[in-house]
Amino acid sequence: MSKKQVGFCCIALTTILFSLMEISLKSVSASFHPFQINFTRFFIGGLVLLPFAVQKLRKRDANAPKLNARALLKMAGLGFVGIFVSMTFYQLSVMHTDASVVAILFSSNPLFVMVFAALMLHEPIYRHNVAALVLELLGILVIVSPWNMRLDPYGILFVLIAVMTFALYSVLGKKEGAQFGVIPNTCFGFLFGSAEMMIVAALTHIPVIAAFLQTTPLHDYANIPFFTGYTLEGLPVFLFVCIGVTGIGYASYFLAMEYTSASAASLVFFLKPILSPIFAWILIQEVIPTNRIVGIVIIFFASVVNILPALHGALKKRKEI
Repeated sequence: MSKKQVGFCCIALTTILFSLMEISLKSVSASFHPFQINFTRFFIGGLVLLPFAVQKLRKRDANAPKLNARALLKMAGLGFVGIFVSMTFYQLSVMHTDASVVAILFSSNPLFVMVFAALMLHEPIYRHNVAALVLELLGILVIVSPWNMRLDPYGILFVLIAVMTFALYSVLGKKEGAQFGVIPNTCFGFLFGSAEMMIVAALTHIPVIAAFLQTTPLHDYANIPFFTGYTLEGLPVFLFVCIGVTGIGYASYFLAMEYTSASAASLVFFLKPILSPIFAWILIQEVIPTNRIVGIVIIFFASVVNILPALHGALKKRKEI
């Protein structure tokens, strides 16, 4: 099997795992604190990525930038934005609204990455990108349906914050990724972000802090648990979230980018808005109303508009070779 064939197998695997992400998190959200789910799954996910990261760092040229304290500090900052902030709001959104809604809205992430990349990295935006962004926003508007709101507004707010901050994390990480590689950057971001969450969770056990939190709207964040919620019945799903979705899912995604291309790997976010609602309907009997189906179709066409020129260019280049 060639590297390209392996790459497309990785795309298929990633698509399935990522499409099951929100459903899996929804299944365990009642048993665990959202902070607990996040720091555990990204710590284990970081450990799964660690061998790949070490291998990448060892293969670098001797003149490449050194992984010094300053670089690690930047990765810790990225972990704070992408894991601590974004994934906390992401988990809260899963708890407050339907898994399929979170999956569909979070799949709009690549288009918001495009906007941040244009603003911060001065990358060009083409007409098809603008058209895709307009369609994406229209699809989100149809799904949310503010004129007939039936979804929890906090759930929608939380997932939009998660999407925006994760897009920011992706763009900020692009520069560091160019220096040290995408896999090491992501791996250390996972480990630093989960460590930061663990430190905050530990601080909430200090009596003075816990007592203060209990008098505020953040009372659920007093005494954040580390070890409660684990049962033999729920352990397989939780391990699937940590090892399968987070660890293997991200590893296969980066391998897909390495063995094919970034545009080909983005097919994951092209298919996820379609597969996630189907999985949610089959596995947790989540009803998919008409407006959500219409929104999915619009977002699907937005993805087509956004990705088609890149795929066409890649195919044209391949024919020329």
